[in-house]
Amino acid sequence: MSKQSSPRGRKPKSKLAALVSTLVGVVVVVVIVLQQSGVIDLGTEGSSSEPQGAPGDASASDVDQARERVEEIRVEEENDPGGYDRSLFPHWSEEDGCSTRETVLKRDGEGVEIDEDCRSTSGSWYSAYDGETFDDAQDLDIDHMVALKEAWRSGAHEWSTEDRGRFANDLDTTQLWAVSASTNRSKGDADPSDWLPPLESSHCDYVVSWIEVKHEWDLSMDPEEETAVREVLEGC
Repeated sequence: MSKQSSPRGRKPKSKLAALVSTLVGVVVVVVIVLQQSGVIDLGTEGSSSEPQGAPGDASASDVDQARERVEEIRVEEENDPGGYDRSLFPHWSEEDGCSTRETVLKRDGEGVEIDEDCRSTSGSWYSAYDGETFDDAQDLDIDHMVALKEAWRSGAHEWSTEDRGRFANDLDTTQLWAVSASTNRSKGDADPSDWLPPLESSHCDYVVSWIEVKHEWDLSMDPEEETAVREVLEGC
């Protein structure tokens, strides 16, 4: 039997080349594993200008969870007890020298710079309610997803002032968003039966956030509000 020759013109790899090839393969595998585990971020995901976690980022699983949560929220005729005042919901509290407002601006913006008093001096902010981007923090309000007066009507009138303060400064749920001042003020204290963001593509994400906050804080919905959020969820 004749000896099989190697393909014409192909030189056998040197030991050094083989070692380099092996090391490159190992590095590629390690990088992929670290990226998938969240240890590193190569920036290969979509480069959306929207802040992570803001309305506009709800996944299919978030929508499914919202559908489950809405079943657990009490539905009651709206109670509007007297005595409401925004001062009963102390805000904006300070932590590490920054107010909750400035913390949200820094969290939700891109390239945010702050001064020695923790005020935002530059950056850009995407307003998920209308799809506009701003470069001046003064053009932004921090919206309470569930407005303070709406919370009062939904059960917060029975809370302690301390709990109302925690609600007004809640950074753990999707309660606080940096949005255009115009949309925040047009919303007022309305629930989804009376107001939804002008940017229709954000409606699903808005309602998912609304349901999360109501569920987390054990706040009720009135029948019209429940109907409105269910109608939006049906189209998500």
